[in-house]
Amino acid sequence: MAVTTAGVETIDIPVPADMAAQIDSIAVARNVSRDRALADLLRDAIAAYKDRRAAFLELAGRFQQATDPAETDRLRRELAQMTFGD
Repeated sequence: MAVTTAGVETIDIPVPADMAAQIDSIAVARNVSRDRALADLLRDAIAAYKDRRAAFLELAGRFQQATDPAETDRLRRELAQMTFGD
């Protein structure tokens, strides 16, 4: 259940013990609370997700506009790698 107070929402989520330990290590290294470390990690992850999505959409647009067969094939391979990995 989420609790909202002054623009801040509290969300309780279970995480695996090894992940919790990593979050605690990051918190100690940054000298912040576990909650602050987790919020920072989530903020970074959301930014990275948006960046990857923008890069994918830009590449997909270039693929749709490509007329050269060699360029189309190269872009197709790049899209496949972004989608499915190596």
